[in-house]
Amino acid sequence: MIHPVILSGGSGTRLWPLSRAALPKQLLPLVSEHSMLQETVQRLAGLPDVGTPMVVCGNDHRFLVAEQMQEIGVERPALLLEPMGRNTAPAVAVAALALMEHEADGVMLVLPADHLISDIEGFHAAIARAVEAAKQGFLVTFGVKPDAPETGYGYIRRGEALAALDDTYKVGAFVEKPGRATAETYLDSGDYYWNSGMFAFKAARYLQELEKHRPDILESARAAWLSRKADLDFCRLDAGAFESCPSESIDYAVMEKTDAAAVIPVDIGWSDVGSWSSLWQTAQGRDAQGNIVRGDVMLEQVGNSYVRAESRMVAAIGVEDMIIVETADAVMVAPKSQAQQVKRIVERLQDGERGEHLNHTRVFRPWGWFEQRDVGERFQVKRIMLKPGAKISLQSHQHRSEHWVVVNGTARVTRGEDVLTLHENQSTYIPAGMVHRLENPAAEPLHIVEIQSGAYLGEDDIVRLEDVYKRD
Repeated sequence: MIHPVILSGGSGTRLWPLSRAALPKQLLPLVSEHSMLQETVQRLAGLPDVGTPMVVCGNDHRFLVAEQMQEIGVERPALLLEPMGRNTAPAVAVAALALMEHEADGVMLVLPADHLISDIEGFHAAIARAVEAAKQGFLVTFGVKPDAPETGYGYIRRGEALAALDDTYKVGAFVEKPGRATAETYLDSGDYYWNSGMFAFKAARYLQELEKHRPDILESARAAWLSRKADLDFCRLDAGAFESCPSESIDYAVMEKTDAAAVIPVDIGWSDVGSWSSLWQTAQGRDAQGNIVRGDVMLEQVGNSYVRAESRMVAAIGVEDMIIVETADAVMVAPKSQAQQVKRIVERLQDGERGEHLNHTRVFRPWGWFEQRDVGERFQVKRIMLKPGAKISLQSHQHRSEHWVVVNGTARVTRGEDVLTLHENQSTYIPAGMVHRLENPAAEPLHIVEIQSGAYLGEDDIVRLEDVYKRD
């Protein structure tokens, strides 16, 4: 069996303001109607002997990941929750330990959730070659044939060809991100490939090599796995053990040290979509002037630009080679040549204790979503959507009161000892301190407007008495 292990960590800061900590790029539909995570899983369709994917993700993204898997018909995927990010070597170690309990001889196919691959047939052919090499004990990485002297990627230098394995080579060396002149020599030589961050190996072999080269990582990962707990359909790793694990990539921890590393060259239309400029370069549907346009956009004398509107009309006039991205609470404008510097804006937002790098105005919850519509002194207004059959936790607030107005659907409201059913244009009032709950008993989404008033309106003013989603 081939066991896909999808790594869905990371925050995608270079794609701000669309990518946020609570909704990172792998969970966004950047190139199609499906998210990057969904596309990663869907491009495995048609491969023989492929098992149900295992997704390693952060605790904060667990419900979004589960919902996106359900949307594309993946039944009961294995969902491993990292209490905190510790890079790829520990994440893959835990996944390997999980697989060893069911099939010690299967091949792990490790894939980041935020990559783009356009040549699916070529990708499948490369996987087949990688599986054959993994069966012989090699730890295989996929090296992307470069088409430009890219300075933003690490490189792999190929070594000697491996006998009896088609187009597969020993790894000669892993090379850090080069300068422009060095990258040009790599491109001219034909012996260097971009490091894609995709791997194939047997779980047992990876654990053997990890124990040889970084036993401290394996020890912490094993402790986190052995002390795991079930939480609904999730597997929650032990936080204390995982926190003690060194943060290290597979490349540094294993691949650069092992003598069993192999590389398979691929030319499959790959991109890690690491910036807005790379998204412009790889996206389909350019207009006659070379522009990629998403949303309600009007252009006049604009060329070779990426313009995206999420919440309102965006107009641009007389610009060239620009990135313009609009969301409900932020607008980012930059030349394509400066797209990598978006991360500096995110760093400044973090340093300034602002919130635009964390959440959009629409915040997703396991029961649906809410979005802030207005805010002032001692009040704020939210629009709330509950999915069919969903319910918020049974809760109370110390510092705020709430008015609920049903604008669409049917609401069941627990209000102290009373349970009410409200329909369109009906409302109720929840005083501060009153135990309450909102439910959607219908088969259609429920939309309400919530008006909060009080001395403190933070999301942490909540006491949960009962929660079907088992949130603390």
